[in-house]
Amino acid sequence: MDARNHDGLNQEPWLWPTQVWQQKLNRVRAGKALKPGKWKGNARLAVALSFDSDHETSELRNGGVSFGRMSQGQYGARSGMPRILRILEKYAVPASFFMPAVSAMIHPEEAAMIVAAGHELGMHSWIHESNSRLDESTERELALRAASTLEHLSGIRPVGMRTASWDFTPSTLKIAREMGLLYDSSLMADDEPYELLEDGEPTGIVEIPVEWIRDDSAYLAMDRTVGARPYGAPLMILDIFRRELELAYDEGGLFQLTMHPHQIGHRSRIFILEEIIRLAHSKPDVWFATHAELAAYCANEAGLAAASKAPS
Repeated sequence: MDARNHDGLNQEPWLWPTQVWQQKLNRVRAGKALKPGKWKGNARLAVALSFDSDHETSELRNGGVSFGRMSQGQYGARSGMPRILRILEKYAVPASFFMPAVSAMIHPEEAAMIVAAGHELGMHSWIHESNSRLDESTERELALRAASTLEHLSGIRPVGMRTASWDFTPSTLKIAREMGLLYDSSLMADDEPYELLEDGEPTGIVEIPVEWIRDDSAYLAMDRTVGARPYGAPLMILDIFRRELELAYDEGGLFQLTMHPHQIGHRSRIFILEEIIRLAHSKPDVWFATHAELAAYCANEAGLAAASKAPS
């Protein structure tokens, strides 16, 4: 199914009646701003580090044809994750790990280790599938199965999700609401957290926004069969992330970062993570939080219904 035509409308967009594009525009929209006056503990800056532990599912979702790409994903689990976890432990920094359920099944020890270390384990699809290729019932079934699998492997049911490749369909928010999720982290309407609207109505779900600018994969991805090639040296990427953090601090806002163990975890790149943590630590009044902690704080401060689902 064409992602543009989930509603069955086959007309070209320039032929749509006004109400059609208005309906599409309002299906999922940024609503109430949730940036608090002060972050937890009167902090000036909130830092939310996240890692998408896709591992082998980046290729399995394409059919598992390339053993080279699957080995690249395995590197993230074997070598990237230990480096990441050591740095987080060194600086006593919590983080959020978004893991496809199949990835967690391949590496159950990783899912358990993440939670045991005090980090968050969040939903990230079943097998890194693209939601836009699914009908609503399949998307729902996979989301429910993914949540149950992560809960079984880690002992904690996820309260938030990040869709694979940030692929959001007209049904995704509806399914998140049915599941009682606290937050999503797949959309890009702001630098700061906001409440999601569905068809113009508040949902109580917090959006922790992402951006390709703050995603290591946008600069470092490599696939010899397509156009994905690394185009930025690590120092360039560090400079971009640093500038994002500096202005977020000046504005008293949120600095959110998305990374991948098979990208940032390499020897020549892992210093980016450590330097960003050092920079944040060098500033007064900085709060490092998981995405769940951040969403719960914003929901409570704003009095959202989602606050009742907040983790303790």
